[in-house]
Amino acid sequence: MAWTRDQMAARAARELQDGFYVNLGIGIPTLVANYIPAGVEVTLQSENGMLGMGPFPYEGEEDADLINAGKQTITELDSSSYFSSADSFAMIRGGHIDLSILGAMQVAANGDLANWMVPGKMVKGMGGAMDLVAGVKRVVIVMEHSEKSGAPKLVKACNLPLTGQGVVDLVITDLGVFEVNRGRSPLRLVELAEGVTLDEVRARTEASFEASLT
Repeated sequence: MAWTRDQMAARAARELQDGFYVNLGIGIPTLVANYIPAGVEVTLQSENGMLGMGPFPYEGEEDADLINAGKQTITELDSSSYFSSADSFAMIRGGHIDLSILGAMQVAANGDLANWMVPGKMVKGMGGAMDLVAGVKRVVIVMEHSEKSGAPKLVKACNLPLTGQGVVDLVITDLGVFEVNRGRSPLRLVELAEGVTLDEVRARTEASFEASLT
């Protein structure tokens, strides 16, 4: 067994703290908004110029002009504010965003991150990932533990173009949770998904890691 995408998002939501300004990447990270713990108030920020995003709209109530950075339709709140993309990136680069939860194609044992392109494949652009990992106070990665081919995504060293070097603090996969000592290795496995064994994680992980399970 392993965590589903929703269970991974729910685990990532436990990293949120009251009063945080948070940026959610596309893919599994967008689901985190559905699992914000009771009593915790966070403000979601989007690179395209919005602070204070509401939940996804019900079918038939979408506004095509109201989207997040991943081009998904969203809703606004009474407290929402709008501004230029330049101001949005000034928030990120100025260190005003507490936490970013992103997806990834590879994470290395030392916290290097590759999540913006695969050579030879068309990409729409790098988006805000490089700014986010450089300017945000804490970076959490949520991703499947392995590629569809079965190749590991937690690797000794990334062989895809890097988004940032030594920038990841925590990795949540469908198999468990790994703490990262930025710029150093090994990783530290601190939590296993229900039904997953340590031997299974070892068999599917290229990066070296230590187990610190309670």
